[in-house]
This record gives sequence, structure tokens and C-alpha cells, in this order.
Amino acid sequence: MRSAAVIIVAYLLGSIPFGYLIVRASQGTDVRESGSGGTGATNVSRRAGKLAGVITLLLDALKGLFAVLIAKLILGWPSFIGSGYGGPALQLADERYWWVAAAAVAAIVGHVFPVWLRFRGGKGVATGVGVFLALAPTSVLLAGIVFLLVGVSTRYVSLASTLAAAAIPICLIAENKYLHPVPGLFPILIAAGVSAVLIIVAHRGNIARLMAGTESKFR
Repeated sequence: MRSAAVIIVAYLLGSIPFGYLIVRASQGTDVRESGSGGTGATNVSRRAGKLAGVITLLLDALKGLFAVLIAKLILGWPSFIGSGYGGPALQLADERYWWVAAAAVAAIVGHVFPVWLRFRGGKGVATGVGVFLALAPTSVLLAGIVFLLVGVSTRYVSLASTLAAAAIPICLIAENKYLHPVPGLFPILIAAGVSAVLIIVAHRGNIARLMAGTESKFR
């Protein structure tokens, strides 16, 4: 029951459509009817201003973070954030890494396919940042550098987002090899790979516009 609960709770948390609610409350419109059609921070900022976008970004990241923390709590882990957990006692319960990794993916799936909005939500980037901050913060920092370099040089948030998402699995491998061991590396790596594919697929419209030269730059 606890294993099923972590997936359900993570999905429901991830599916809270903060961007949609903020734009609906402030503008009285559906944010998905303009711009990229997503409920994420970039589209919200274009519709309701940069402050609304920043608030959406923070809330979407927090729901991903809390989805993983609550999963760990339900599974009985005494320590929550990052690769600092994983003492000898926890090494005896490796299956819990798989359930937490599944919860991480479930939170992103909830954001991209929210039940409340007929399964049409955002792109999963901020929620992905939140879940991997709880799993491997060093890798998130490294992927964040990729995001900043691409974003600043091109001003294409979609390009920066997809490349940063694709970089997370690589960063995990590099972190484990060159910095310090990542507890539960394989389950977390699988979650990172699945999440990257999900985020890239969610950006398929943006990718098509990038290839056509019609994608909007962030200003």
C-alpha cells in the first residue's frame, strides 16, 4: 500500500496546475490558449508578467521537491534531501530507491498530464528541477550551468530546457565517477532518463518551431 501511495501522491502533487490557476485568477483566461500552450513559467510570464512567471516557477519546483520528500517520508527514510542520505541501514533497502525514483517520474507526469486539466499541462522542467534537487542536487547544479549557458547565448528557453534535461543523466554519471558516489544511482539514472525523454517530447512543438526558425525568444 505504501508503495502505491507514493506514486499516487506524487502524481497528484505534480498535477496541481499552478500556472493555469495564477493566470486564471489574474487574467481570467486559460494560459494554454496562447504562446506555447503550456502551463509553465515561461508561458505564464508572457501572459501575466514576469512576477507571475517567477511565482509559477517556484511553485512548480516546490511541488516536485515535496513529491519526493513525501515519498521518502511515506517509505520511512529518516533523511530527505540529496545524495547525503544512504547510510548503512538504507543500503539494505535498495527497493526504496526504485519507489522514490518512480515517484519523481510520477510528479513530472502529473505536471505534463494533469488530471484536473484533461491531461494537458506544462512541459515538466521546473517540476523536474524540484524532484532532482531532492535526489541529486549536484547534478541539478551542473545541468543548471548548461541551461544558463544555452539560455543566455540563444535566449531560447525551450532549447536551454531540453538540453539541460538531457544533461541530467550525464551529470549523474559524472557526479558519481568524479565527485562522490550517488546512492541509488541506477534507479535515479533511469528516472532521469525517462524524465528527460518526457520533457523533450513535451517540447516537440517548440523543437519544430526551433527547426523552422519561428520559436519565440525570451525577452
